[in-house]
Amino acid sequence: MEQTNTIADSQAANAAVRDRLLDDLQHTISEAEKWLEEATAPEAGSEARARFDNTLNTARNDLRKLEDSLLAHSRNAADTVNIYVHDNPWKAVTIGATLGLLAGVLLSRK
Repeated sequence: MEQTNTIADSQAANAAVRDRLLDDLQHTISEAEKWLEEATAPEAGSEARARFDNTLNTARNDLRKLEDSLLAHSRNAADTVNIYVHDNPWKAVTIGATLGLLAGVLLSRK
């Protein structure tokens, strides 16, 4: 059970970091889009705008790749859990019952 907690803690920490990274990247993209809309002054060169558009498109593509990677990792984790549950059904039932009992105890204290 100790190793399961360590793995779960590690996965939760990784998920939190990825979520924060995605939020930061989305915020940066939206801020850049706002800046681009505001910076449509005639003195702004078309070359600079083209470079900025290119950079913004690259950021969008990177975000899509990151989301695809997260989905693939999530599917892989789900498949791994599915295989574990099929190979060890009684262990899975015991773990689920224990987690349910703990959640019930914690919720009943409120």
